[in-house]
Amino acid sequence: MATDHIRYDVLARDALRGVLRRVLTDAAEHGLPGDHHFFITFVSTADGVKLSPRLLAQYPEEMTVILQHQFWDLVVTEERFEVGLSFGGIPERLVVPFSSIKSFFDPSVQFGLQ
Repeated sequence: MATDHIRYDVLARDALRGVLRRVLTDAAEHGLPGDHHFFITFVSTADGVKLSPRLLAQYPEEMTVILQHQFWDLVVTEERFEVGLSFGGIPERLVVPFSSIKSFFDPSVQFGLQ
């Protein structure tokens, strides 16, 4: 098999992260339009992920969060997003680098990335 000197895998991964970055940036600036909402699964122990010890104990390998009605202070940077969510009535602040994300799904339009 030929060697991929262009690294299409890296280009595709970066493009998909760009889509995610864009939709999260729009949600941070304008809220979620219509019925859109996001399921985001990430590796909970990946470099740069910040979770409380309580959440890390509950989700030692991966975690899925849903951004729909009750989230706050969504901040998106080039490398990560940060968001406030409530788990069992306890507010938490999560920091999730885009490199830790395993999947993204918007069930309102059946769109997903892995």
